[in-house]
Amino acid sequence: MNPVLRPVLALAFSLLAALPASAKIDLSRITPPPADKPIPIEDFFRPFVMQQAVINPAGTHIAAIASLDKDLNQLLVFDMKTKEEEVLSGGADKEISRVGWVSDSRVMFLLTARKRYHMGLLAANVGRLKDAYPLSQYFYEHVIAIPAANRNRPLVWMRSDIEAERDLGAFIIDTERHGGSLINLLFANAEMKHVIKARENHQRHVVKSHPVPQAGVTYRYLTDREGNLGYAFNSSAGEPMLFSLVGKDWVRSAVDLEEFRVVDCGNEPGQLAVATSSDGSAPGVLCFMDAATGGLGETLHHDPEYDFVGSLYRRPSTNEILGAQYSGRIPTSVWFDSRYRGLQAMLDGSFPGSVSRIIGSDDAETVFLVATFSDRQPVLYNWVRPERREAGLFNNTAPWIDPKRMRPMSIVKFKTADGRTLDAYLTLPEGASKENPAPLVVLPHGGPYVRDDWGFNGEVQFLASRGYAVLQPNYRGSPGYGWMFTEEEEWDFLQMHGDVTAATKTLIASKLVDPDRIAIMGGSFGAYLALMGVTGEPDFYRCAILTAGVFDWELEVANAKFNRFDSPEYEILLRKLGDPKTNPGKFEAISPGRRVDRIRVPVFVAGGKQDKVVEITQSKRLISALEKSKVPHETFIVLEEGHGMAHLDNQVELYGRVEKFLAKHMAPRAGQ
Repeated sequence: MNPVLRPVLALAFSLLAALPASAKIDLSRITPPPADKPIPIEDFFRPFVMQQAVINPAGTHIAAIASLDKDLNQLLVFDMKTKEEEVLSGGADKEISRVGWVSDSRVMFLLTARKRYHMGLLAANVGRLKDAYPLSQYFYEHVIAIPAANRNRPLVWMRSDIEAERDLGAFIIDTERHGGSLINLLFANAEMKHVIKARENHQRHVVKSHPVPQAGVTYRYLTDREGNLGYAFNSSAGEPMLFSLVGKDWVRSAVDLEEFRVVDCGNEPGQLAVATSSDGSAPGVLCFMDAATGGLGETLHHDPEYDFVGSLYRRPSTNEILGAQYSGRIPTSVWFDSRYRGLQAMLDGSFPGSVSRIIGSDDAETVFLVATFSDRQPVLYNWVRPERREAGLFNNTAPWIDPKRMRPMSIVKFKTADGRTLDAYLTLPEGASKENPAPLVVLPHGGPYVRDDWGFNGEVQFLASRGYAVLQPNYRGSPGYGWMFTEEEEWDFLQMHGDVTAATKTLIASKLVDPDRIAIMGGSFGAYLALMGVTGEPDFYRCAILTAGVFDWELEVANAKFNRFDSPEYEILLRKLGDPKTNPGKFEAISPGRRVDRIRVPVFVAGGKQDKVVEITQSKRLISALEKSKVPHETFIVLEEGHGMAHLDNQVELYGRVEKFLAKHMAPRAGQ
């Protein structure tokens, strides 16, 4: 059975009790603790009061995911005129995510359980949220688009089927047809008739189904500007391919997805917006491209330092491209429309020291929803009426955070061993200086093909509040640097490790940190780099903290093979890293779990037994090797967690243990 679906099936056929552990943490306090008291761990990790805020086409209501006094996400709808709120809870251990407006008065959202298991796609009408009804159940649904011309008929990808265990492709769903009830979905029991009923309910809502591309494994769909299904992204033998939907047939495009990254559709039929690669002399650009021929068109934006990594902003009524929002040194917005350039300038002047990002508006573009944030301030949602010169705070997503007690994040440039200049983010604790150097935690990000950005980071601020400097290096492979490196270099894990070491040595040279008190810590690929650090640089770090990491790449390839018909990971790993059977030396070199005997410092290993991204076997084998080599270590393995700790009580437990681990192993040595 598909491992993604195994827990879903188990969930559908069982009654689930609510998680009692989260009740141990009091989430009723929404004010900062007194200035003379330590900041509790949970304040850095508790769910924001509000996330994913979206305004309806009429500009009369805002929908959002809300976490009020529990570690569970609920649906909140706010009436802009009356200021009244309506809330829908999933009940027990179930919660709501990915909310979107399908009309002025109807929202669509996903229901999940235990923060991991997908239960279904639902719709609800404003004023009657408690009468929410399922549109589709147990298909691992993913909303592709809500077309502006007919918002009540969204395009939905049914990624997995618990009976057939296969990708069903894209469907147009009619949200106006009422089918079933939320109560039936919440309390489905072990009888097969509930799954049969879910199938009947699904068919009731399907307006049209699209064929599934026959080649390879589909990993993404994209519509045209009108919201019609237009493109499919597949991987076969590790090679990404683009297909265009012509009539009822999928036709392979000439676009080379290893040279160009498709950001979105363009303004014209058959047009894409893509981020180009470069010849190594300058970053790539954001531009238009002909989807059939691969021919390049108008350049939309060119950043002098970074490849484009971001998304497009479109006019809500017509889907016309108005601007782009992307990651650079700080999150940045660029506008192709003069009115929006003026609005951005007004926002930047109104919120100095913060990033102001337009996240939506009504169709008439009279009322805007704006997110502002900084390195010390979590997101503030504001409403703005430019023509009336009116604005106001809609919601502070983390009112318990006092920005005055948070620490600023700065940019550090460092040179790699092969002469490239990359950047890292540095957060210093209060009182740190060259005269008073701080102990350092090096925190490489996961992915690896994501990047750290400037902004509020709860994990970073937690460590800084406990007296540690935090360094977040954006090593090669981090998006934005593609123009500097060849494909082989971006898949060179040993050089990634070298980049992290180079960033750390650069910071040591600044004398702002104590070279004798350095730890390395990470999750997922960051955990891999942390273990590489203490095996590759045995005398450099005082300890390592690893969560949900890959430590043996031959084992990772073997685990990926079991899911090769549902995920492109296996073929991609073979193509990019090679076959462990034919190149064992390489896999030996990039697998630090095989060199545990070189570790001379304590190691902390954490993970979730239900991890479907990186098998817990990776951590278990590492723990066994640590025990065999008599390396001092601590562990925190949790039964009901997946890839990282999703439940707040487990996060607080994890970071409480991390705090004690660091205090024990990062203390000044005797005589210092």
